[in-house]
Parts: sequence; structure tokens; C-alpha cells
Amino acid sequence: MFPTDDVRALLAQVRTTVREAARLALPFFRPGAHTSARIWNKAGGSPVTEADVEVDAFLKVRLSEITPRAAWLSEETRDDPVRLEHDLVWIVDPIDGTRAFLSGDPDWSIAVALLARGEPVLGLVAAPVPDLVYEAAAGQGAFRNGEAIRVSGLAGLAGARVAGPKPMVDQLERRLGFGGTADALVRVKRIPSLALRVARVAEGSVDLGLISSDARDWDLAGADLILREAGGAILDLAGRPPAYNRREPIHGELVALPAAVQADVLAALR
Repeated sequence: MFPTDDVRALLAQVRTTVREAARLALPFFRPGAHTSARIWNKAGGSPVTEADVEVDAFLKVRLSEITPRAAWLSEETRDDPVRLEHDLVWIVDPIDGTRAFLSGDPDWSIAVALLARGEPVLGLVAAPVPDLVYEAAAGQGAFRNGEAIRVSGLAGLAGARVAGPKPMVDQLERRLGFGGTADALVRVKRIPSLALRVARVAEGSVDLGLISSDARDWDLAGADLILREAGGAILDLAGRPPAYNRREPIHGELVALPAAVQADVLAALR
């Protein structure tokens, strides 16, 4: 584990690096219009743009210079299983929410985490539009553009603001018996970037963030630490936190939420 002062200094370097990476992506982004970047499809059909690739390459060089002994796991870099043998691993999503980015939707982000022995010790989620940076270092609290953030003071689920896949929200509301009542859940507009969805739970603008199966480490790890430091957690439906840097960095259904309502939400989703 890093000493506190080392993590704080490292976070400042990463913040500067990610802001530079955002400046590489922004010229390709057109608010409300189709991106100017070249687009192609990866295996499986998901899109990738030249902005994803440029940001990924930039971050790999710069973050590896900052912490040369750390291994690397990224959505846009071929996986090297050597990471499984390393105590330190950078986990990066150069553009989380690529479909939003290419369609002109501002809800995309750049997500970075540093793992130490499988646990996030540094997390940063940058939303270049509108220039917000969410960040945390282990044990140091969570911040948005330098201001401390906390999860909402939600004590019960009536009227909770929920973001996530419609089937999961429907199930939660049905199990709670809130459908069509004054206590109905408030369905927040879709947030395409999963890292940003979790960060909004951390800042308290969303009460619950539901996450369908098939999320990857790079979608979650940075935002997970931010949420932990803000008084919340990402949990699977059995109440366990995600395990990172496994051979297959894939997760099942998860929920991001304040600690105070964990038992009620998990009971409703099981």
C-alpha cells in the first residue's frame, strides 16, 4: 500500500495527465452531433473511435512513466496476463461511453484506477463535458473539482432517484411494491458512462445506480473507490464488493448505493 503522502502526490499527477488526455478527445466531440472521429467496430460489434485509441495510447505512456512498475489493463489495449502477477495495476477506460461520445451526448468520461494488491488505491473519473473531475485516494475522501462529496442522505427507498437498465429498475420497483404509488422510484435519465453513473451516486445527485451484468474492471474500479470514499459501495446481489484484476475482468449484476440502504436494496433485487 502507498503511504498517504505518496498517493496524494500521485493523484495530482494523474489528474494533470487525464486533463491532457481530455484535450486530445474534445476536438473529436460535437455536442448534439455525430463525432468527427473515424469509427470502426471491434470484435463483438462494439464501436471504437480514433479518439479512444489516441487517449488510450497517451495514457499508457504517461501513466507508465509515473509508475513504471505497474502493469496495465485497458479496454483498448490487448490484455497481457502478466498483470496477474503484479501488485500494482493501472486500469483504464480511455472513453467510457463511446456510443455517447460518437453521438454527441455529453455523458462520457475518462476513467482511471490504480490497484495495489487487487484493491483500488487511486480513482479518477473525468467528465470533459462539462469539465468535472471526480477523484479519490484511499482513506482521503472523495472530491469533485476539489470539493468534498458524499452520497445522498437516503434513509428509505420511497422516491429514490435511480439510474440503470430498465429491467433492473422495474424489478426493484415491483419488489418494493412502489409501482404507480406516491412512493414510486424516480427514474433518472440514462447515463451512458457507467463510471459516471457511479460517480453521480458518490456526489449524491443519484441515489441508486444499477449495473447490468458484463461490466468490466475498467468501467468500475476508479469510480468504485470514489464511491467508497464518499460513503457508499458497489456490491453484487449477494452483498459482496467487486474483485478486480482477475483473469477474466468481467462482473455480474451490481448496485452502487449509500451504505444506509444496502440491506433493503439487496433484498429487493435478489
